[in-house]
Amino acid sequence: MNKLQGLSLVFTALGLLVLSPRSASAADAKAEIITAALHAGFAAMATDLPTAQKHLHHVMNCLIGPGGAEYDASAGNPCKDQGAGAIPDSDVMAQPLLMANLATAKQAAAQSDLIKIKESAAALQASLNKSAGK
Repeated sequence: MNKLQGLSLVFTALGLLVLSPRSASAADAKAEIITAALHAGFAAMATDLPTAQKHLHHVMNCLIGPGGAEYDASAGNPCKDQGAGAIPDSDVMAQPLLMANLATAKQAAAQSDLIKIKESAAALQASLNKSAGK
């Protein structure tokens, strides 16, 4: 093999590495986190309790995914077709913060005080955006 052929092989291999898609799970998790953050923002801007709670359930469903034990299909899933849920699609290092965000969403959705829900939802949105790298 001459130098030109060797360089050609090296550049071909590098091109394949650069052009190969990222893992589907990594891409799905980020999209699901961004969608969850968007719905946390919708909850923070809600003008009534049912709307705020609905959007917090959307956050939970995006984090848990349809295979999760606490997934609530009746609440709707704005992350449909984005993956298996941000928590299961994320790497192990990201999961503790996402699970804390899930706990925050659950606690907020259980509130009956719209002002407290909106405050929690705004903090949740900021945390999710940080998780998504925004």
